[in-house]
Amino acid sequence: MCVMKGMRHPEPGEMELVQVMGALSDPIRVGLVRMLADGRERGWGELRAPVAKSTLSHHLRVLRDAGITRTRQEGTRCFVELRRDDLDGRFPGLLRAVLEAADGDGVGAYVGLSSDSAAGTAAE
Repeated sequence: MCVMKGMRHPEPGEMELVQVMGALSDPIRVGLVRMLADGRERGWGELRAPVAKSTLSHHLRVLRDAGITRTRQEGTRCFVELRRDDLDGRFPGLLRAVLEAADGDGVGAYVGLSSDSAAGTAAE
């Protein structure tokens, strides 16, 4: 279940480079960003990473608190999306450089979607 009491997304002008870079310093979080880079909003239940659900929740909170992602709650479900436009406006070229470097090095390649959601995506 997703509990987001007191959750706040920083405005673009409030995003701090050190916090964004810190959030992007973990391979699991880079993998999540790579997966979200297609621009689609994803349900938390669709996300797969080689960590416990509580650890995945922590990584998603770090990304949200840094302003890298936006999370919304719908009933008991949570959805997450990459804030590409906000990041590009505040730190031009940073996200592109991180994604290109991560792709070239294979950083976070083990993070992905559940087989059910991947099959649903392929069917669309």
